[in-house]
This record gives sequence, structure tokens and C-alpha cells, in this order.
Amino acid sequence: MEILACPIDKYHPLDLYIFKEEEEIVEGSIVCPKCLRWYPIRDEIPEMLPDELRKESEDLPFLKKWKDSLPEKVVCEGKPFRLRQ
Repeated sequence: MEILACPIDKYHPLDLYIFKEEEEIVEGSIVCPKCLRWYPIRDEIPEMLPDELRKESEDLPFLKKWKDSLPEKVVCEGKPFRLRQ
């Protein structure tokens, strides 16, 4: 986390939310507090892709699953996908 920056706006430091942890973080999210982009961590792998390479069909179910573990601002205003309230 010390060396990660948002791939879109290069902001550092990023926020880490851990949803499931074993020896490593199994599921979680990395959030840029500046642009509110969120990046899922699935199967221990952070997926820090630019918007055009992300799939709404994969990211929205992830966001729905963990919406109670993320700040409301990220869930409702996050990029590139958000949940409608």
C-alpha cells in the first residue's frame, strides 16, 4: 500500500478496506479518496485497471456484496460504477 497510487489521477496514499483476510487479503477494496475510484481485491489480487478495461457486470455484484463495508460516499458516488439509492 505504501507504493500504490491511483492509476487515474496518481493520488497517494490510497485507502484500504479489508473484507476477508486469511494469510493475505482475500477480498477488499482500494479507494482513491481524491477521485472516489474504487478497485476490488479479489482472490488476493488487487484489480487496479483503468475505467475502460473494467467490467460493470463483474464490479457491480462485488460492490453490492460489500456495500455495507465501504463508506456510503464510495457506494453512492464512486467511480466508475456506483449503486443507486
